[in-house]
Amino acid sequence: CCAAAERLRVIPLPTDIAILEQWAHQLADDYLPEGWRRVASSAFARVAHNEQLQLYYKEFLPRSPLETAKSMLRGSRATRARINADALLWAGIDAPANIHWGKLPGGREYLFMAQSPGRPVDEWLRMPVTGKESLARRRQLLRELGVFIGRVHATGFIHGDLRPGNVLASLEGGRYRFSLIDNERTVRFKAPPRKGLLRNLMQLNMLPPETLSLTARARFFRSWRRQMKDLSRLECAVLGTEANRWAMRRMNEKGLLTPEQARRAGL
Repeated sequence: CCAAAERLRVIPLPTDIAILEQWAHQLADDYLPEGWRRVASSAFARVAHNEQLQLYYKEFLPRSPLETAKSMLRGSRATRARINADALLWAGIDAPANIHWGKLPGGREYLFMAQSPGRPVDEWLRMPVTGKESLARRRQLLRELGVFIGRVHATGFIHGDLRPGNVLASLEGGRYRFSLIDNERTVRFKAPPRKGLLRNLMQLNMLPPETLSLTARARFFRSWRRQMKDLSRLECAVLGTEANRWAMRRMNEKGLLTPEQARRAGL
């Protein structure tokens, strides 16, 4: 959080909160203050980014008329996003630091978050391999990603949508640093349920074979398995196999596999 606040030094205290609240209302009214740009998002959120301040704005739009009632029982999506990000950070897992939050007319909520470093993992994996050095970096990325996700799961967290785009990676000092974003549905358990682990592993596997080969998936999985001390090798193997099969079925249903790729996957 301190590092995130450091990025806001250009906004002099105590007026920074007033400026953030002013921006929130402007962004909610579809007006872009200077330095801000819209970011593609789901139909249930409005997202904007300020590159100079390394700051994100997210407005949580209602998914259904029942959302208000649900929020009374388990907290609003904005509240869960804040709490879950804080829990990850306290556990030593990188996530966007919360900067400021509030309510808009009509009860909608917003959240300002510090920008996490890096680019989505799927962008790294789509980079062409041009020689021994880039191949070594790619293998390193997969090994260290497996360690990171294994730490997330071993600490009890199940991410709500662990697609590769929700894991950011940056190369710092010869090592990859990872950060989890979009944490409103992340949940922490005393012991992560097998169903949640399976879904997370399936979500990470949702990349076609030309982007992520079977060998690459195995390299990630071996590193992930070594972090899961409470699971046997057999349990881990079953989870990995089922997650890969599930991902292949889903990609085939979405038309993301060629007929030959589907045949090789046993579909």
